[in-house]
Amino acid sequence: MKIKAAVLRQCGLPLPYRDSKPLSIETVELDPPGSYEVLIEIKAAGLCHSDLVAIDGERAKPMPIVLGHEAVGVIAECGEGVSRFEVGDIVVPSFVASCGKCRMCTTGRPSLCMPASEANAAGLLFGGHSRLHQNGERIFHHSGVAAFAEYAVVSEHSLVKIENDIQFKHAALFGCGVMTGVGAVLNTSPLKVGDSVAVIGLGGVGLSALMAAKAGGASHILGIDINASKLERALEIGATAVFNAKDADIIKKVMSATNGGVDVAIEAAGVPGALELAFAITAVSGSTVAAGLPNPKREIKISHFTLVAQERKLLGSYMGSCVPSRDIPLFMNMFKSGKFAIDKLASNTVKLDELNEAFDMMVEGSMLRNVLVF
Repeated sequence: MKIKAAVLRQCGLPLPYRDSKPLSIETVELDPPGSYEVLIEIKAAGLCHSDLVAIDGERAKPMPIVLGHEAVGVIAECGEGVSRFEVGDIVVPSFVASCGKCRMCTTGRPSLCMPASEANAAGLLFGGHSRLHQNGERIFHHSGVAAFAEYAVVSEHSLVKIENDIQFKHAALFGCGVMTGVGAVLNTSPLKVGDSVAVIGLGGVGLSALMAAKAGGASHILGIDINASKLERALEIGATAVFNAKDADIIKKVMSATNGGVDVAIEAAGVPGALELAFAITAVSGSTVAAGLPNPKREIKISHFTLVAQERKLLGSYMGSCVPSRDIPLFMNMFKSGKFAIDKLASNTVKLDELNEAFDMMVEGSMLRNVLVF
């Protein structure tokens, strides 16, 4: 079938993107779903920092590629062998499929599924397939989803069925930003009721983490960012104090305000300096969780002595250490019961031909989460 999609053919084009137009809206061919795959009509897709780093070249992707990995849609067709889903189901794709058989999946860590990770790196669907093309040229799938398009073919191993009781523009966010941020706090970190928490980087992931800290019973919740409007939003949704990361005395001020540091520090910015700051403001015996994803070549500098002598814990959190089939419905129920204000994250909706301008807004920090809505 012929569909409209946003195709990235060259990374590293200059800002503003409204002029250089790295994403071109093109008519491409989408093959029918193969075995254990489904065709999804995309209803909404969140714009995530992981899409931006593909556009700016921070993390290279095979090209040409259709970006978009945080989405919600309705199943329009099921391929051969699909038994867990049917036409009409509303689904949220996970940007890492779960084979259910590898070492990571069988030990309860499907976010680290090895076959799925290999397929994602190659720009292919789980199983090594590609269903997008144009004039004989293969077009790659971002994270096995490729959601910046009217329709997508996705492996059933990537899907989570949800109820029809949440607006699409909110439901889409659970596929990445919410899952990553909430999971970093409730799954990865050893948060206990009464602990103090700091979140560094207050985008969609960071604000989701902040909400999770509140829901998890944290007594003091600090929000840290370089953007004043994001600091204001953090106070609205549960932060007890905020600090500007540009403040030269920020470490001293946080340590003073928390009587020696926080029990849990969540880094959600994806830059080494943010993780170094998170480690610096973590208390003795506390935990620092890295949830942002930087360029693979970037490194951090921390004190080996401090790590040992203060019995610190430095933890990585990919996809919030989530089991999507378990956690996406759980987190949605927490949203519906009022524990999470996810509706405050979807700050603006855009159309397919407005994506370049929307990514300019992301770079400027003027929006929390733009959501593409069809």
